[in-house]
Amino acid sequence: MGRVVAPEPDPVLERRDRIARAVTLAKRVGYLLLLGAVAAFAVAAVAGFPSWAVTVTIVALVGACVVLPVPIVLGYGLRAAEREDREQGHGGMPGAARH
Repeated sequence: MGRVVAPEPDPVLERRDRIARAVTLAKRVGYLLLLGAVAAFAVAAVAGFPSWAVTVTIVALVGACVVLPVPIVLGYGLRAAEREDREQGHGGMPGAARH
């Protein structure tokens, strides 16, 4: 009986998968910071803008502005690479378009 040999994993697809996981995590952190900024602003508006609430709003908003751009751009790049792989007939990474 013949031996079944598993194909070696594609290092490019493995790297894309690692980047996709990091992008997903960074987006979650960035959007949570943005949500926190909105919530802190709402609290600040209701409470008469105490300094702690304004500080939390600013810190969360700056954090979101620092964190979000990179994963958003990388996410577009990952989707473009996946689309190009599909158009060229390569298997690509299943589920990558969801990141």
